Amino acid sequence: MEHHDSEHEQHVKASLFANLVDTIEVGIFAVDRSMKVALWNRYMAVHSGRREEDVCGRNLFELFPELPRAWLERKIESVFILKNYAFTSWEQRPFLFRFPHNRPVTGGVGEMRQNTAFIPLKNEGGEVDYVYATVFDYTDTAIFQQRLKDTIAELEQKKAEQQQLIHKLEEAHNQLLQSEKLAAIGQLAAGVAHEINNPIGFVHSNFGSLERYVNDLFRLIDGYCGAEGSLPAPLAQQIEAIKQQIDYHFLKDDIPALIAESVEGLSRVRRIVQDLRDFSRIDTTDWQFADLHQCLDSTLNVVNNEIRYKAEVVKQYGQLPQVECRASQLNQVFLNLLVNAAQAIPAKGTITVRTGCDETHAWVEIADDGSGIPAANLKRIFEPFFTTKPVGKGTGLGLSVTYSIIQKHHGRIDVSSEEGRGTTFRIWLPIRQAAEDETAAAA
Repeated sequence: MEHHDSEHEQHVKASLFANLVDTIEVGIFAVDRSMKVALWNRYMAVHSGRREEDVCGRNLFELFPELPRAWLERKIESVFILKNYAFTSWEQRPFLFRFPHNRPVTGGVGEMRQNTAFIPLKNEGGEVDYVYATVFDYTDTAIFQQRLKDTIAELEQKKAEQQQLIHKLEEAHNQLLQSEKLAAIGQLAAGVAHEINNPIGFVHSNFGSLERYVNDLFRLIDGYCGAEGSLPAPLAQQIEAIKQQIDYHFLKDDIPALIAESVEGLSRVRRIVQDLRDFSRIDTTDWQFADLHQCLDSTLNVVNNEIRYKAEVVKQYGQLPQVECRASQLNQVFLNLLVNAAQAIPAKGTITVRTGCDETHAWVEIADDGSGIPAANLKRIFEPFFTTKPVGKGTGLGLSVTYSIIQKHHGRIDVSSEEGRGTTFRIWLPIRQAAEDETAAAA
């Protein structure tokens, strides 16, 4: 009875196992060492289009010549020899069998992506009689992973684009800050110049009056000196002693000279103040015709203290017409180039300012005989924040702002340099701006 139950249980288990193998949504087949098929479940039959009875007992490669024979033979043979489990992933080998995959989720993938496991079936003696192969459909996972990779790559690209955009925004922000700072400095300079101009005006006027008064007093004193002979001797001696004590004859010669020097000093201050006002030009931000020589002279006076200890300035001005421009912006360009030229001279040198024109353009050239620019840096000098100066000595925005201003004037800037011999910048500016640019500026 027990023996009968045992046989029944084994029969049930075998039936259940066979049913499981045949209904599971995994491809299962088995081959012997000669590659003859011993098992072919329903999944394999449905996807391959070959029934179990048409496959079993026949050579696997005769049935499916498209299989990667050399690789698959080595794989299965290794399981027979090593008696150990083997596995291959769809990422390494996308598929073993070219089964179609037509689920809606695939989005157009034509062939099933497969994970394949190779399992040894050993007999009682421990030898491998058959090798089972399980074929798992990983197409959906492969699609999702590819989509995930594509999404990550797209996000990385967008991140890189955002970083570039952030960098450009930072550059624009810093240039805007620099422009605002320059505008504030210009406005401050104009305000200070205006405030200084008022007291200088009345002091200059007062000196004119003082000169007349002093001359009148000296004429009066000279009249008294002519009457010294008629004065009593003690009084005449007393007056002579005072004249000797105060060195009257020296004062008479020196006071007019002092007044003349003071008036000249005030005139120089007035010219400097006027140059500051011309340099800032806060009230002339629109396109206007300007004298570039006047712009250069006012800028040279403003930066005189920066240059005079480093270089002698040589002017070689040609004939220039009035140029349509924003003069305050060009003053900033000239200032940047002149200061850079002075800083490029290690000890004492020369800065040469030349001008000229052709039929349509005026040009301004600023040359120095300083240390020059290395060829490797020459292509980068107009980049924002690029500087070869020590930390804290330069922002790297001067030439970038210069380049931007020249571009806005629809001009160009050429540079030539030789290490140890100096650098030359030449600015070309259209004498007159195009009509559409004036309209755009007015809008």
